[in-house]
Amino acid sequence: MHVSKPSFRFVLNDYPSGRDSILEPLSFPELGAGSPSTPIVVQHPSDELLVCLFCSESVPLLQKDTLLRHLLLEHKLVIADIKLIAIHFVRYLVYWKGRFLEQPVTDFCSVIKTNSTGPVEKQEDYFLLCDVLPEDRILRERLQQKRLEEVLEQQQKERDDCYFHRLCLFCSEECTGNRACLLNHMAREHSFSIGLPDNIVYCNEFLDTLQYKLDNLQCLYCEKIFRDKSTLKDHMRKKAHRRINANNHEYDRFYVINYLSETMDQIYTHMKDSHGFDLHNLKMELNLNFYQQVKLVNFIRRQIHQSHCYGCQKKFDSRADMMDHIISEGHVMKLPEMSTWDQPQYYFPTYENDALLCTLSDSNDDEDNEACCNEDIPVIAEDISDLRVLKQNSVLNQLLKNRGRFRKDDA
Repeated sequence: MHVSKPSFRFVLNDYPSGRDSILEPLSFPELGAGSPSTPIVVQHPSDELLVCLFCSESVPLLQKDTLLRHLLLEHKLVIADIKLIAIHFVRYLVYWKGRFLEQPVTDFCSVIKTNSTGPVEKQEDYFLLCDVLPEDRILRERLQQKRLEEVLEQQQKERDDCYFHRLCLFCSEECTGNRACLLNHMAREHSFSIGLPDNIVYCNEFLDTLQYKLDNLQCLYCEKIFRDKSTLKDHMRKKAHRRINANNHEYDRFYVINYLSETMDQIYTHMKDSHGFDLHNLKMELNLNFYQQVKLVNFIRRQIHQSHCYGCQKKFDSRADMMDHIISEGHVMKLPEMSTWDQPQYYFPTYENDALLCTLSDSNDDEDNEACCNEDIPVIAEDISDLRVLKQNSVLNQLLKNRGRFRKDDA
């Protein structure tokens, strides 16, 4: 995984207690020499084609469902868990198209027979291509890893780009230098935010997509079409629709988190199933906010690297002895007092290319509270048909009386 290295280093200090402080950042190992090294040109998604595994039929990437329907009806093939490979579906199809030319489909796919109890002439065989097949599982994992590397490399290029130049989507302001200049301008001046600049990738393409919708008089949030720019502008301002539609998956490819989530889901599952460590459960039980989660992850990684049991702080001669101790003593889900790890030094990553830190988020309660606050709450106007009665019953009268009484008391 390629992540740029920060320009700072951490120096080891000796604490009176004898504990080690944070050392210089570590790095997880890069992909081995056996990984594919052929450079890949990232295409605009709309330019890519999905090609049928068995014939010359092809459709644009955004019409994925059309090809899936074709595979089912014409070739009786079903591909499992499409959503997990949607971002790299083109390469997935290219790989299996080549394999199906070498060997029959029955060598790779599970066969599902329909109407198995009926007459033979009415029975049909359907083929399921899924990760039960080791070759398919390995392919999916490699594609996810490779795509993630490409996205992180592209993101870093955009973060370092000092030649960005573009007009604001909503005014004539010309922003140059870095993409953050434009994104911050739109958030500050127009209350339009698509997220933090560091969370976005393929920024120019993202802005092109939004500009195309606006040029076609389409609201970015409700996606309704309007008759002219003036009406669209008034609608988006009055309805507070200066935001994108989070349910529109067309935008998914522009957020780095969507490339991390597939791989990270597997890591969370692996930690829970293989090691009995449930990070999500710890988060909920201790009601950890984002920054506390960051410190906890960095603390545990540092302790394991130094062959300490993170639960009881006992030191071991080797990592293997330490892991045996953690398992045998049931310390997998045991944490020390919060004051031990909730320290500023653990803001700094133990591993500088730690993708796990990018997937952490605040508690679900915060999201629920935010959702509640965003709900439309009806406001009932006062009855002003009789102003005289309204003035007599107004709470302001009582406040004025109290104010007058306090002044007399002070005198």
